[in-house]
Parts: sequence; structure tokens; C-alpha cells
Amino acid sequence: MTTSHSPAAASPSSSNGEYLSSLPRWRQFLSTLNWRRDPGYELRMLQYEQRKMQHELRMKQLKSEIEQIKKETEQLRRENARLRMLNAKTKNLLSYVDQHCFPPESNSTPIPPIKPGSSSS
Repeated sequence: MTTSHSPAAASPSSSNGEYLSSLPRWRQFLSTLNWRRDPGYELRMLQYEQRKMQHELRMKQLKSEIEQIKKETEQLRRENARLRMLNAKTKNLLSYVDQHCFPPESNSTPIPPIKPGSSSS
């Protein structure tokens, strides 16, 4: 609300001197002010409430997104741990295959081909 001072601007019944004297001091002071309604106040309050509701909605959305990211992060951590375990198993299997299928003392020369038409029986 906006105010402006006006000299002794009283209520419509200012002709009655007892009216002002019967009021509390703060009411007497207010009666000396020329109160005007601020036409933009309600609009500003409405805009403020709308922004406040939008902000609260956005905060809920962000909290939801944060929770989703936390869940996905935990899932990725579990998946990475599983992949590390599988990689370790694969390396162990490959080393086992190398040791048993390709021993170091094995001959690296190829087996000679069998000629067609010759029977080995």
C-alpha cells in the first residue's frame, strides 16, 4: 500500500470531533494518512505465488532426477563389478587354455598332409 500525508484528513464523519478522540492513537495517526490501494499488489502477489509453485515443482522434479541418477549409478557400479569378475575369469580360462592346449614343449611344425588316394589301413 502507498501512503501520502494529508493535513488532518479524517474520516467522513470528521465533523464529529469525538470520533477521532475516541480512537486509539495508532488509529488516529492512520486517519491522518491518505491511504490508496496499490493496484499492482495483488498482481505481484499472484505472480510471486505462481513462481513459488513453479519453483517447488522444479525442486520435486530435480529430487526425482537425482534419485534416478543415484539408482542408475549404483546399477552401473554393480555391472562394472560383475564385468571385472567376468574379465578375471576369462583371463584365468585363457591362461588355462594356453597352459594345457599349447604347452611350451609342443612342436610348432605342422602335421604333413595326407595324400589323396593313399590309404593308411
